[in-house]
Amino acid sequence: MGLFSKDISTFHDLYVHQLEDLYYAEQQITKALPKMIDKATDVTLRQGFEQHLRETEGQIERLRRVFDIEGMQPKGVTCPAIDGIIKEANEVAGEVSDKAVLDAALTAAAQAVEHYEIARYGTLITWARQLGKSDVAAILQETLDEEKATNDKLTQLATGTINAQAERASA
Repeated sequence: MGLFSKDISTFHDLYVHQLEDLYYAEQQITKALPKMIDKATDVTLRQGFEQHLRETEGQIERLRRVFDIEGMQPKGVTCPAIDGIIKEANEVAGEVSDKAVLDAALTAAAQAVEHYEIARYGTLITWARQLGKSDVAAILQETLDEEKATNDKLTQLATGTINAQAERASA
């Protein structure tokens, strides 16, 4: 056994592992987002987190469709990467007392999650296409497009107001 939770001997095994990894990650994100919603004080940031929670629930449904296409029961494998990103976000948020600075920290944490998902979905789409699974690739592309749009919104929010408010609060 190597880096992964089970022996992977084929490219298809690797593809399935990635699918299970993302399923687990999306489940963990749906648990983390309500906490982020509760902590966010910026109304637009809070609304963005609420919207992304609904999107994430839809993304889980898409992954279930993919598992169904594969003839598999939806199953996740522990993903230390997403667990680490969420743990770090919780630790940083717990250390910030100023609300404006906290919103900046939450925005950065959300972007770390988005960047992880963008990388993973992009890889999985490429692998699905390589394996001749264009139907799966199309389903996953919907999610990748949502993840990129969320990241863009977070960037606009951070550079438009959140970071400036945090800087003013720190002055």
